[in-house]
Amino acid sequence: MLFDTIRAIRWENDHLYLLDQRRLPQERHTLECTQVTQVAEAITQMVVRGAPAIGITAAYGVVIAARMRYAQAGKPWKTAIAQDIDLLARTRPTAVNLFWALEHMRELIAHLPEDQDPVAALLHLARQLHSDDITANQHMGRLGAELITAGAIILTHCNTGSLATGGFGTALGVIRQAYADHKIAKLFADETRPWLQGSRLTAWELVQDNIPVTLIAEGAAAFLMQQQQVQWVIVGADRITANGDVANKIGTYGLAVLARQHGVKFMVVAPTSTLDMSLPEGAAIPIETRGESELLQLGPQRLAPAGVAAWNPVFDVTPAGLIDAIVTERGVVTQPDRQKLLAMMQNSVN
Repeated sequence: MLFDTIRAIRWENDHLYLLDQRRLPQERHTLECTQVTQVAEAITQMVVRGAPAIGITAAYGVVIAARMRYAQAGKPWKTAIAQDIDLLARTRPTAVNLFWALEHMRELIAHLPEDQDPVAALLHLARQLHSDDITANQHMGRLGAELITAGAIILTHCNTGSLATGGFGTALGVIRQAYADHKIAKLFADETRPWLQGSRLTAWELVQDNIPVTLIAEGAAAFLMQQQQVQWVIVGADRITANGDVANKIGTYGLAVLARQHGVKFMVVAPTSTLDMSLPEGAAIPIETRGESELLQLGPQRLAPAGVAAWNPVFDVTPAGLIDAIVTERGVVTQPDRQKLLAMMQNSVN
């Protein structure tokens, strides 16, 4: 039993359906997308979030755009769809899976005849990317769980499960597998401010799958480690650079520093589509900054006094030197560096 029942992205009856993660856990609402602008808005407004899920959603967005553009008489659909792909590419700058998925769609479009209806071929590819992500996550789950010894206490950050991927999850996939293997004594999830992905999403997802979890405030993580209550911190990634630096949800870097101080192992779990070998190091990663309102208010309720400014970076960068293992569907890299990551990528191709 793999404790995996949630699917946030569905393609049914030629429409894209997204579980609206802004409304969880109070309401389980599905958004139907029939226009590419709706898909772009859903990504921007975090109806869907998590790097793999963003890429898969964007791929389905290209399918929706292709259907619309091919139906427009008298206009070459390839020229028209380029602007739709550009629209999707502008939605979230940090998650490299977005650009990876769109590039796959672009490559296929380049090989399709202008006079051929492209929808079936593009839909087949989008579905393949979706299916491949789930398969990769399940394999990463097995690889990561092998690193964990029985009786482990684990802390995770943000949401890296089925809500953030095509299904099963990255870091949460390892946790799912380790729980199924009876290796987890206790699981902690931090709240993950300001969007509270830990308390709203990770906790909800784990409750749905009957995996016990205990929430903590971010500020409690240091004390928890000092009390020797954590053996592993397990997180996902939105982009990994060639030297092994990792961009992930804001707060990840702080956890990595705390883990190193307290002798706690730190694991990053992400598909190789998250690995950006074109960037030499984490300093080159574009870091998205979102609106002040996410910090200054909670929903419609303002928390901070008028006149207060806020800085709201969505991601931070954890140096490779603080990471004990990067787990991908192509293998595990311990104490990651440029040479090890390059060797993994080359070996997987050969």
